[in-house]
Amino acid sequence: MSRILARFTIVLLGYAAATLAASAFLNLLALGALGLAPEETPFVVAGPMFVSVPVVALFIGYFAFFPSVVAILLGEIIGRRDWLLHAIAGGCISAVVVWLFWYASMPQSEFDGLELELHLIFAVIGSGMVGGIAYWLVAGRSAGIWREDSISPGPSGS
Repeated sequence: MSRILARFTIVLLGYAAATLAASAFLNLLALGALGLAPEETPFVVAGPMFVSVPVVALFIGYFAFFPSVVAILLGEIIGRRDWLLHAIAGGCISAVVVWLFWYASMPQSEFDGLELELHLIFAVIGSGMVGGIAYWLVAGRSAGIWREDSISPGPSGS
């Protein structure tokens, strides 16, 4: 039981790291879109990034929670530990969030004439991939380890 509780804690820490990494990536993309001169950048980054990254991470964690639970459970059951699977899963989770937030939640009358720009969709999918890699760094490298036997086989021939 303690192995499962420890794994659950690591998964929660991995999810927190994933949301913070995705938020930082989105904030860096937004900073790059501002077109600031290199000498202006430290003044813009210094204060607001310490506030905006955690706040945006809270929104990311809220909207991506249920698709992430499905992906995390699937990863734990399958026990795959490669970074590419987690990056693709993060991209798929963010694509599901974009679809749920923009397309499925709006009434058709409000949706007419509203087009979500393609670079925004790709930015969100890219941030999901960065979040998936951050999750892999914290928790994904040991996915499914709670199922392995803790008793190692004895010496052969005895």
